[in-house]
Amino acid sequence: MTADSTESQMSPETAYDTVLEKSQRILDLEKVDFLTRWDSDVMMPEGGATARASQRSSLAAAQHRYRTDDDLGEALEVLEGAELTADQAAIVREVRREYDIETSVPESVNERLSSVTSGAHEDWKRAKEADDWSMFAPKMADVVDAWTTWAEHVDSEGDPFETLWSKRSGYHGQRYIDLETVDRIFDTLREELVPLIAEVHESDADLATDAFTANGPYDIGTQHELCKETLDLLGVDWSRARLDTAPHPFSYGTQYDVRITTRYSEESPMTALQGVVHEFGHTAYTHGLPQEHYGDPIGEPRGLGVHESQSRFFENHVARSEPFWEFYLPTLRKQFPQLKDVTPRETYECVNQVLDDNYIRVEADELTYHMHIILRTEIERALVAGDIGVDEVPEVWADKMEDYLGIRPESDSQGPLQDPHWAGQIPAFITYTIGSVLAAQLDAAMREDLDVDELIRDGEFDPIHDWLEERIQRHGQRYRTDELIERATGEPLTADYFLEYAREKYGDLYDL
Repeated sequence: MTADSTESQMSPETAYDTVLEKSQRILDLEKVDFLTRWDSDVMMPEGGATARASQRSSLAAAQHRYRTDDDLGEALEVLEGAELTADQAAIVREVRREYDIETSVPESVNERLSSVTSGAHEDWKRAKEADDWSMFAPKMADVVDAWTTWAEHVDSEGDPFETLWSKRSGYHGQRYIDLETVDRIFDTLREELVPLIAEVHESDADLATDAFTANGPYDIGTQHELCKETLDLLGVDWSRARLDTAPHPFSYGTQYDVRITTRYSEESPMTALQGVVHEFGHTAYTHGLPQEHYGDPIGEPRGLGVHESQSRFFENHVARSEPFWEFYLPTLRKQFPQLKDVTPRETYECVNQVLDDNYIRVEADELTYHMHIILRTEIERALVAGDIGVDEVPEVWADKMEDYLGIRPESDSQGPLQDPHWAGQIPAFITYTIGSVLAAQLDAAMREDLDVDELIRDGEFDPIHDWLEERIQRHGQRYRTDELIERATGEPLTADYFLEYAREKYGDLYDL
């Protein structure tokens, strides 16, 4: 219960201090949970899984208690209608939003959700290693049921999937991009990309698709040094970051401490390089958040869709561009002299090839990538709606893969076990496509102010960083997502720029 503001003894000043104090506690706990997740994948011995699940559950429970604290509720009531600066109002808006959502869910429901998801990541790792979906299916069913129950408490009249998309709390929340916008973008991409991919597959263009694989193998230790050098070139601040290896690349952290991970393949250095450049984009965003707002919403990223726009910008619009390879190839040759005869154009063609057998999302090209996201999202919606059961996922997955890309997975690891996201998140993938679409929109806006290709060709990344920091990163959650995008690019979120970019780029590469 929260006290009525007319009866409260709390002054507006004290109320605002209370909001800041609770926000700090919540976000500190969230960041500690990030560190436990990083440790689980990078350093924790296999036998630590049981205790780690308990620890993560306790952290989630503590976050929930702070988000629903009676003093916080009273402080928010006192601040209703109070005179606040624009930044203060933004902070109160974001904290109030999470308070209203979290207080609508019984503690027992949150405890079950925390219990189910805290250990699910380890279940996924074991199932993936065994290549057996049936080992993970019971946990997946629990995850879907726990999140659906949560959604029904948050909004008993609404679509549970839409509630899960738009009303989540914390780092995984994606606020202020409605599901109607997502559907419009996905429908456009589905309609445009499937025939474009078919055109590419039918093309007789002869790309240098084996520029890297024909010159392997590539020593893993040398690749690690190359990844560190690449991060140096892009401008990472090593006093606030470190690089490690994980089964599935990720980047978690704060303005002061980001943990970057990638993975390696002896067949080609591109697995590690594309992973580390992608995660660098996340790191650049996190480092670009205002340090003076650490612990409040303005020091937090504006949702995973915007976060993904920063990583996809660097991965696709920088590291998959021809000017990048004109700049970067000497660095690559220094570490791997066997590439001395490979040209920048050949490497450009190689990193942008559209494979006929694109089974793995994180290794997919820019075109087929979005069909991976769309099929996963369609499966998530069907699971939440009860239209399919968890045991049906591998078959439904294979059918959709065949419909969209003309291929069928040969194993569960090649299919629904390839990603860890369903071990804790529903929905888990929409933000990747939202981020890619926004990255193209940001790239188009940036080119009105900067000669982006020339800057990349010269290895001058500071102006690019400055532009992104000014338009996106330094604002944190100061603005709603839709407002932030329009302020940064001059118009609402649209797939038009991505499609224009894709048609031009792949039309040139494949002589379409």
